[in-house]
Amino acid sequence: MLKTIMYTGIGAAALLKERVEEEVAKLEERGKIKADDAKTFLDSIEQKGREEDEKMKEAFKESLKEAIAELGIATKEDLAKLKEDLTSQQ
Repeated sequence: MLKTIMYTGIGAAALLKERVEEEVAKLEERGKIKADDAKTFLDSIEQKGREEDEKMKEAFKESLKEAIAELGIATKEDLAKLKEDLTSQQ
């Protein structure tokens, strides 16, 4: 289910990018926008998309960490600490 949601989001973003690029190209063809302005606009949208992607990844990681903590599931760090404690007691 999670993969489906992620792939849907990625697909929607790709589709949106295509549509924006098409519309900007049409504006450029009609002389409503300069080529340099179009490129700058598309670059800024792409950069904003990358920034939002990073924010979403961080939010997802934090949510996952909270869920793991609430469920009481041992993390890699917990297991490493336990191994270290057991090794030092021998």
